Amino acid sequence: MSKWKEGDRVRVVSRPVTDEDRKKNRYYDHMVGLVGTIQNVYEHNEVAVRVDPDSMTPVTKQVHEQANQRMRDRFQRDTSEEQKKQLTKEEMEFTANYVVLVQGTDLEKA
Repeated sequence: MSKWKEGDRVRVVSRPVTDEDRKKNRYYDHMVGLVGTIQNVYEHNEVAVRVDPDSMTPVTKQVHEQANQRMRDRFQRDTSEEQKKQLTKEEMEFTANYVVLVQGTDLEKA
């Protein structure tokens, strides 16, 4: 059973990336220091963490912002004018969550 639960505030620890990590897509250097809130705990000690944008590196933040813009553009393109009229400004300018799947052993309390 995992020691983590939904809603816990956590930080991704710093450690060397192993070949096993790369094979199983478990841990990468760009994850180090990310802070966020646990959204879900899965089997085999896998934990989904919604990352706080403030904890992202400038490069990660820029990539995330570009992805958000592409999603908004596609949404605008694929949504009819009648549907758009039913949505609020906040709904039209949504921001996607940045979530990473991490092993519970790679987390610490934030």
